[in-house]
Amino acid sequence: MSDHSGATTDGVPPDTLAVTGIVCFAHHGVFDHERRDGQRFVIDLLLGVDTRAAAATDDLRDTVDYGSLVGAVVAAVERDPVDLIETLADRVAATCLEAPLVDWARVTVHKPDAPIEATFTDVALTITRRRGQQ
Repeated sequence: MSDHSGATTDGVPPDTLAVTGIVCFAHHGVFDHERRDGQRFVIDLLLGVDTRAAAATDDLRDTVDYGSLVGAVVAAVERDPVDLIETLADRVAATCLEAPLVDWARVTVHKPDAPIEATFTDVALTITRRRGQQ
């Protein structure tokens, strides 16, 4: 069990699984051209997963199948356009928390091609959601 800081109650930091740089193409945004033309979104995941059982058994059934999870995340990003990256990030976090062994999910949605009238590198939003607290 973990407290609100992410540390387990026995003081041991939780295990984390990171998958970064998931590139998706979708039609999210508030402007008509974003919805019409689409753009790149890049997703980073940091997931709280207790990996002790998997380490002991060396069995994929005892951990998060990150290949399948990434497929579900890409599908979640690429479906049903929304206006805000806040909505998209929440959708991705909910998708991650559908995996039974994921206790919490920290999701960063990058929108590197956001329609901003200035030179910039990236727009990114990071959220954290915990099982039972969505």
